[in-house]
Amino acid sequence: MEYHEAADFLFDLRRFRPKPGTESTARLLAHLENPHETVDFVQVAGSNGKGSTARMLERALREAGHSVGLYTSPHLEDLRERVRVDGRKIPQSAVCEYVEAVHEYATERAADGESPTFFEAMTAMALWHFGREDIDIAVLEVGIGGKYDATSVVDPVASAVTSVTLEHTGILGDTVEEIARDKAHVVPENAPLVTGVTGSPLEAVRDVAGDVVTVGTEPSGDASDGDDCRPDVRVAYGGRTNHTEAAVSIDDGDWDLETRIPLLGEHQAKNAGIAAALARQVTDVSDADLERGLRSAHWPGRFEVMDTGPLVVLDGAHNPGACEGLAKTLETYEYDDLHVVFGAMHDKDHRAMAAALPTLDTVVATEPMLDRAEDRAVLADVFADAGARTVRTETAVQDALATALEAAGPDDCVLVTGSLFAVAEARSQWTRTDVPKRVRNLADARDALEGANVAPGEVERLDGDAVHRVVRTALRDGQATVLKEELLRLGGECALSGLERDDEAVNAVLMGTLAQFEALVEALEERPQPHGLADIVRELRDTLALEADADIGAESATANTGDGDESTQPPSRTAGRSRWSGRSDTDASEYPWADRTAVMGILNVTPDSFHDGGEYDALEDAVARAEAMIDADADVIDIGGESTRPGADPVSVEEELDRVVPVIERIADLDAHISVDTRRATVADAALEAGADIINDVSGLEDPEMRFVAAEHDAGLVVMHSIDAPVVPDHDIEYDDVVADVIDHLSERVLLAEKAGLDRSQIIVDPGIGFGKSAAENFELLDRIDEFHALGCPVLFGHSHKSMFARIGRDRDERLEATVAATALASDRGADIVRVHDVRENVAAVRTALAARDPQRFEWDS
Repeated sequence: MEYHEAADFLFDLRRFRPKPGTESTARLLAHLENPHETVDFVQVAGSNGKGSTARMLERALREAGHSVGLYTSPHLEDLRERVRVDGRKIPQSAVCEYVEAVHEYATERAADGESPTFFEAMTAMALWHFGREDIDIAVLEVGIGGKYDATSVVDPVASAVTSVTLEHTGILGDTVEEIARDKAHVVPENAPLVTGVTGSPLEAVRDVAGDVVTVGTEPSGDASDGDDCRPDVRVAYGGRTNHTEAAVSIDDGDWDLETRIPLLGEHQAKNAGIAAALARQVTDVSDADLERGLRSAHWPGRFEVMDTGPLVVLDGAHNPGACEGLAKTLETYEYDDLHVVFGAMHDKDHRAMAAALPTLDTVVATEPMLDRAEDRAVLADVFADAGARTVRTETAVQDALATALEAAGPDDCVLVTGSLFAVAEARSQWTRTDVPKRVRNLADARDALEGANVAPGEVERLDGDAVHRVVRTALRDGQATVLKEELLRLGGECALSGLERDDEAVNAVLMGTLAQFEALVEALEERPQPHGLADIVRELRDTLALEADADIGAESATANTGDGDESTQPPSRTAGRSRWSGRSDTDASEYPWADRTAVMGILNVTPDSFHDGGEYDALEDAVARAEAMIDADADVIDIGGESTRPGADPVSVEEELDRVVPVIERIADLDAHISVDTRRATVADAALEAGADIINDVSGLEDPEMRFVAAEHDAGLVVMHSIDAPVVPDHDIEYDDVVADVIDHLSERVLLAEKAGLDRSQIIVDPGIGFGKSAAENFELLDRIDEFHALGCPVLFGHSHKSMFARIGRDRDERLEATVAATALASDRGADIVRVHDVRENVAAVRTALAARDPQRFEWDS
């Protein structure tokens, strides 16, 4: 079964059950032989805040050393976002395996009018996946209510009700008290229910749950009521500490902590308190684990600040209560005019939502691309009645966002809200990656098509057309259709994935000659685009490094490998992809990889690194080694004070500082850039103060302070894809397509660094050779390293003497030649930096590769 067939099967299931209850989900799980029975579950219910709370709890439990599953809804762009294990989306192959296991059963039940619903089938898939992954704890976001929700098929070890507002009254009840009683049925058998509810809904919760732990600010209610109004867990919102984080404190009398969270608003402080209380019920979690877990709980689309000039905020507020919280948080920012892009579903209270938002200067009403979206004309009337000064309409969310951004001044605010569906379509401006595919033969063409879930018949029909320029991207159905029709008209080809739905991104593989792509871009730029295609056209122009018209202002560049031939060179779009307002003072041309592949020399000042541990841990030896590498023409010296080899023991911050800082101070004035290889922000900060220029973070920003340290120093930052650092031996990770999956993960990491204040020219991406990948996967990353330029960042390849070369028969002490060969290949395929131990030999490999690509340009003195 193909992935698009499996996803279509799930989407085609009915949405609601005539008779409520958990019986259908229980029967489906019984058919699967109850794979979830070895897992502990936590349920999080509520009208608002349950997704954020679930995410914060999941991160805290992972920091405490547990393997954790997370089940949430809805998704932003990909069905698989709903089911995660330790942060990783469920693989496409697992979705196919699950659907194959339930397809016949669901079909038979449908014949009797008892087919599982979409949400029931998704819930069962989550529980099935959590069981097969043998995780410790799973956090389940409840769908609707609590008593009859599909997630209530489990017996939770802990549960929460975050908040209660009037919602789904036709299902849950006509009053907040009735709704509260329904939600309270998630109460665990042997633990109190944790809740942020107050007032009469709290009494209704107590009627059902009995023992509860209340979470809130102090005092909660009328202070004259005495201690009865005091919450058991008291939280305080300390306000924003920067444009993306806020300070919170949590105290239950026996323990207290202070931290920062990346979720803004007073309501998020309460959610953090609920998550902390749940974590304390579930496991023995330290204050440090809680602090770091809560701070690492990034949750896209929930008051997410995407830019600062103008201020751009994405928030999926979808009911009046959520809009009230959004308004309170927005009040903490200073701006002149407010420009709102609003797209909502037809079953929402639009007038109450409009009334809850701040005073509106401009509203652009729009429609997300799905059938349940409210007509933009209806929304325009709502906001006109609400007193908005200017009301406009746009067909597509991307066009509405472009209109708002064009109208906004640098001191204004642009807010996208009304539903997570609208937020998802707007957010694609920052997250979409158009991947240039390297197609050398029919096998490459078939891989490109199959990787986009193109139907087998289409693969066979089109593989011969995919031998010129090939770009893979993800679009909304309407956008993909327009692009396909136009490219076909020009003589090119376009294959779409079998999954063609208005609420899911469609994979598109565009194929044609360079001339056909140029004609496509020109044709689309010459006429109005009703489907939000303007930004997509600019992205396509950058991806293919096409010549930009003067009035467009788009920037493009070839890959930084020293080859000036645009027709053969993979593009590096560092300048074109930045959505921020040029806040970095660093000129990208100052870096040695600006116009060629740079060589980063490894200097491990450790006793236990896998290749050279103990050789340079004495200060004088380390300095001499750095000088020798610079004499051999190293562009960067990368100094590491902690080994990340398999089984390596972590070292203390103090010991790591003692190892690296003295070396950096001694070599800071030498003729090379200095990089510090560390997972710790404290070490990175000290190293930059000592004279380093770049942070090389092999954990991929697991330390939540790291991105801010880099931004404060205006430093370069290497963001690596790693499952474990240090490496955990025999930790098998399942990838559908290792390159696509790693790009997908890195895209969010890059966005985090960008939102902290770094430009993409400063953010270097590293696919993480040897970290959670097999030898075959490492070689595939090498072969397709050019695809990482889709992220708009320089690309680093770190392969020196690694175990991948055992696959070609090279033991630990005989991998120099293989390393040099891989360096030449990486340079030829578009790597901007290679990280190696043996500088002289690898410099020669880089120069040979560059000279072969452009013999007229590159010449070095002997």
